[in-house]
Amino acid sequence: MSATSPLSSPATRLLAEQALSRSAGAPLLGGNTVELLIDGEAHFSAWLQAIRGARRHVLLENYIIRDDEVGRTFRDALAERAQAGVLVAVVADWMGCLGQSGRAFWQPLRAAGGQVRVFNPPRLGQPFGWVSRDHRKLLVVDGAQGFLSGVCISAKWLGDERRGVPPWRDTGVALGGPVVAEMQAAFAQSWAEAGGELPGLRAAETTAGNVALRLIATQPSSAGIYRLDQMIAALARRTLWLTDAYFVGTAPYVQALTAAARDGVDVRLLVPGTSDIPVVASLSRSGYRPLLQAGIRVFEWNGSMLHAKTAVADGQWARVGSSNLNLASWLNNREIDVAIEDAGFAAQLAAQYEHDLAHATEIVLSPRRHRRDKLDSAAERPPRARHDGGSSSRAATGAVRLANRMGAALVDRRVLGRADAGPLALGALALLLLAVLAWRWPAVLAWPLGLLCAWLALNLAIRAWHERRRKPDDTAG
Repeated sequence: MSATSPLSSPATRLLAEQALSRSAGAPLLGGNTVELLIDGEAHFSAWLQAIRGARRHVLLENYIIRDDEVGRTFRDALAERAQAGVLVAVVADWMGCLGQSGRAFWQPLRAAGGQVRVFNPPRLGQPFGWVSRDHRKLLVVDGAQGFLSGVCISAKWLGDERRGVPPWRDTGVALGGPVVAEMQAAFAQSWAEAGGELPGLRAAETTAGNVALRLIATQPSSAGIYRLDQMIAALARRTLWLTDAYFVGTAPYVQALTAAARDGVDVRLLVPGTSDIPVVASLSRSGYRPLLQAGIRVFEWNGSMLHAKTAVADGQWARVGSSNLNLASWLNNREIDVAIEDAGFAAQLAAQYEHDLAHATEIVLSPRRHRRDKLDSAAERPPRARHDGGSSSRAATGAVRLANRMGAALVDRRVLGRADAGPLALGALALLLLAVLAWRWPAVLAWPLGLLCAWLALNLAIRAWHERRRKPDDTAG
């Protein structure tokens, strides 16, 4: 690593540490251990081993816990520990598990004495409150072992050998040391938000290694990861290598990346080539051109699905967790990531990144349109995975990108490129269809609009009633 890097130079280390701590809202914690976990099989094996060895408590928080072979294996392992007297507490996201698992799935665990909370189901009085999701993937065992990742508890991450579908590509970490107490506190916060109360839990805060890191457990509107991502883009001097499953960069973040690239930083972005939500992948591709024009290298993964969310900068700093590079993760969801300041771990993640690029296709610009750097026939790509759902933000971020394109076209607030033509045509077609419906069959639009207004009115009235009954000291700061 360059001696002039602000992430390692003694002359600037204190200033960089202060900037990173303030931007992330998380202090630097020393004395930790970190182990890199790659793909679902390694995750599930490590998680199940930790759960089956639990003696005091198991805290599990995950966006998707699916009623399939993998999900049932985890549920049964949790139930066995609960039956043995271990405190088992699970937070599952309502939207993430919608259609994936239900009340009957959890009955064996509850019967064994385990506790399950569903995060943020729709409630009267909060018509759009359900939009905020718990997107974390977190496991804490006995206050001594911690895991965080992008991996959900679903057989999809293992692929389908019979159909020739490779496993999903994902990344996570196993942690030990003082950071585990912070992870435990983050879980307790989610548990309280989901309406539960946990007894006081002890955590082993003793030094376990020599790795320094920050745990960033974000909540809606806190934007800790967004500020940190912006700061790293500004501090990186040599390299900034990003992997993201659902990249929909905001204008300020894209500007930060392009400024870094034009300043000589080797900026690379690895994204899925085949997504579990194809329309979002298509909309995301419309944002490639400004990145490529600034000198940022963009790669598409050739496997079934790339679901990892990582960053590595200057061979010194790395980030792994649940946050995608889009507004839903930055501002809307509960996410959890770890930012690691350790050259050894950063070297591991950088080596994995280079290994991943060997299984990816680089996207380049041509005079007429962007094309693939090498031919990639349909026969060379593996079969697509089934589209059984995924992150709550994907449909929303696709809609946001389409809205941004249409807004830019209508108010002329930024230059539109050739790649914008497809989304704009789609938006025009949708608006034309609505216009025809309103003209020929007004009731088709009037009835849904009337129902929506009645629903909003009911929720606002309930909210007003609750606020009116609130005690005066309930609003004290």
